[in-house]
Amino acid sequence: MQTLTIIKVGGKIVEDETTLSQLLKDFSAIPSYKMLVHGGGRSATKLAAELGLPTTMIGGRRVTDADMLRIVTMVYGGLVNKTIVARLQACGINALGLTGADMDAIRSHRRVPRKVLLDDGTTATVDFGFVGDVDRANGQMLATLIQQGITPVMAPLTHDGAGNLLNTNADTIAATSAMALAPFFDVTLIYCFEHKGVLRNPDDESSVIPLINEQLFAQYSADGTISGGMIPKIENALQAIHAGVKRVIITRADAIDGTEGTTIHN
Repeated sequence: MQTLTIIKVGGKIVEDETTLSQLLKDFSAIPSYKMLVHGGGRSATKLAAELGLPTTMIGGRRVTDADMLRIVTMVYGGLVNKTIVARLQACGINALGLTGADMDAIRSHRRVPRKVLLDDGTTATVDFGFVGDVDRANGQMLATLIQQGITPVMAPLTHDGAGNLLNTNADTIAATSAMALAPFFDVTLIYCFEHKGVLRNPDDESSVIPLINEQLFAQYSADGTISGGMIPKIENALQAIHAGVKRVIITRADAIDGTEGTTIHN
């Protein structure tokens, strides 16, 4: 079975010229089939502030009202996505920018209000607005594109099949895509960001946790070692492993060869 590497990169990496250039150079050098899923939350937050709109994050997720949906669509599906596509074309990679709505690649439903744990330790019922929870990804369609030598670049937007766009967590999109593509390829999913891996101490880059399974994840979540946006990232990683993805690695953006970082396993 042919290999496929899916790289998910956060907004902090793609919104900085130095780190973006290095990432795209390393990504272009991956010899096997590849796919890139990106964020862009910092740019969305910045644009929202410039327009006088507040940003609310709960449990690593962005609350998305109608105005915020317009902002994230412009930023994720427009500026960030097309900048990456253009830069990859300059590197000789035949990239195609997509949202989940394009070619019905990823379909979601609007998240129902739910009780969540707040940063202060209390719980509350939260309506996240136009936020999508993924139902499925079209693995056959994505595999056909990839096997034709096209490199998908996926923005964190999906659709509900009824004409509505939904802001969707990029980690979830990466994991769902990896799971949908697992029947067609030997898939490695790499989440890359600004740290060497999942850290025991966020101020100490040498404190990388080398391996995480479900038991350790529950332990680290309970004692606060793992919190915020790292929680949905690892939840998605564990789900991907259970669904047949061969490897999931969380590492720095300059180590996407998979030799460093935190490996998620059963």
